[in-house]
Amino acid sequence: MFCFQCEQTAKGEGCTKIGVCGKQPDTAALQDLLVYAVKGLAVVAQAGVKAGVRDGAVDKFICEAIFSTLTNVDFDPDRFVAMVNECVALRDALAAKVQAAGGQVDTGNAAVAFKPEATREGMVAQGETVGIPTGPDVNEDIRSLQELLVYGIKGLAAYADHARILGQTDPVIYDFIYEAMAATLNDGLGVDDLVGLALKCGEVNLRAMELLDAGNTGTYGHPVPTKVPLGAKQGKAILVSGHDLKDLEDLLKQTEGKGINVYTHGEMLPCHGYPELKKYSHFYGHYGTAWQNQAKEFAAFPGAILMTTNCIQKPVDSYKDNIFTTGLVGWPGVQHIADKNFAPVVEKALAMPGFAADTPGKEVMVGFGHNAVMGVAGQVIEAVKNKAIRHFFLVGGCDGAKTGRNYYTELVEKIPSDCVVLTLACGKFRFFDKDLGDIGGIPRLLDIGQCNDAHSAIQIAVALAGAFDCGVNDLPLSMILSWYEQKACVILLSLLHLGIRDIRLGPSLPAFISPNVLDVLVKNFNIMPIGTPEEDLKAILG
Repeated sequence: MFCFQCEQTAKGEGCTKIGVCGKQPDTAALQDLLVYAVKGLAVVAQAGVKAGVRDGAVDKFICEAIFSTLTNVDFDPDRFVAMVNECVALRDALAAKVQAAGGQVDTGNAAVAFKPEATREGMVAQGETVGIPTGPDVNEDIRSLQELLVYGIKGLAAYADHARILGQTDPVIYDFIYEAMAATLNDGLGVDDLVGLALKCGEVNLRAMELLDAGNTGTYGHPVPTKVPLGAKQGKAILVSGHDLKDLEDLLKQTEGKGINVYTHGEMLPCHGYPELKKYSHFYGHYGTAWQNQAKEFAAFPGAILMTTNCIQKPVDSYKDNIFTTGLVGWPGVQHIADKNFAPVVEKALAMPGFAADTPGKEVMVGFGHNAVMGVAGQVIEAVKNKAIRHFFLVGGCDGAKTGRNYYTELVEKIPSDCVVLTLACGKFRFFDKDLGDIGGIPRLLDIGQCNDAHSAIQIAVALAGAFDCGVNDLPLSMILSWYEQKACVILLSLLHLGIRDIRLGPSLPAFISPNVLDVLVKNFNIMPIGTPEEDLKAILG
């Protein structure tokens, strides 16, 4: 195997024996094979777009398939076998429809002609031949840009899938995914072509995040500032981790009146700010943090655990029977619930001890989405004009277990008291419970939401730029981001598409970015690695 798509890849170069994430070599090969098969499907679907032939099942599948290969989503090799076979079946059926409509399908393309072996072992062997190219003959810059594009599409597919679940779709997104995945098979594309596609991926992702925001707020209301307890309440308990609001809503409905309290974990914390989720009286509070302590927190939780979408560490035998997965999440030996009937989760929670007593804890504030922040925009603008607020820092992104992420904790602790910190995604768990006080009633720490709520951060920045009649790059705003997986990649591409400069990225730069490609990013966007908190604050604030 060879995989270098996440920040924690071995030695900062690539995982070659087993994934740092826990991904086994056979699973890695099957994921590579699925991505290859999806490229063949994309070639046919692109021909379908030109011929006026569209299949909603293909639109849905291609996002789910690509999303399933994102870091820490699906580790179950048998499910990848099934998806490869489904992909080929969809490809061939669509090709027949396209040809019947007079369209031209490139049947000579190897990915279009690909036929999977009948056994899992055979597919693993096939996957080992179509993974990321390595060796002295590989053009490092072309490979770098192709992989950047694929990883951007993985993040885009994830957000598009979340949006679709809530009824929000746009064929523009699917058409670009077809175009871009097919383009990675075109050896004639050069650096400029691939850079253009990567930036277009960022542009299309803005639409996907807009749709997801519309789905979330249209279904559950605009988030409102809300205090969330970090302690525990006596009684039976279920912990929900991941990202999916619809799964949380379904669970809340199915646990009403059962004497079970529902807690959030990780990126589900912002759900407490949505009015239509807040109304459930047994939706109690937040338990634990995110990546760095996930294994210990899951082992200590006295109830059932539901994993929605990604961000799962490898379950250990001592508590894996307490974990259930839904959606695209999968791991061998962990029960998967495909039909959204969470009765097994409820039964497990009722059978477990739950919390023996109330455990008081501090509270944290969530719910500062673009609607809430823009509601006090006048107050914020006035505070900037009278110099009560000197600078805004957007400090957010992915969390991870590797050392070096304490930088973000120390940075926030050292940011001067006349500055405001905006945060989002699970990176905030390095500092989310810090009491930073307020500036004239405006909290100094504003939790905007999940990683996809980068849309809210962009809306806020654009609105402030409009109020001050300047560009976003001219605002007293600095973006200091942490990354781990491919959703972060596509958000970065969205920021670059918008022309945002001077982004600091850490804790390390992507292994898949070649020196020449990095040089392009530095020259055009002045993207830079994080330094020390003291050095970076001095450079930003003077």
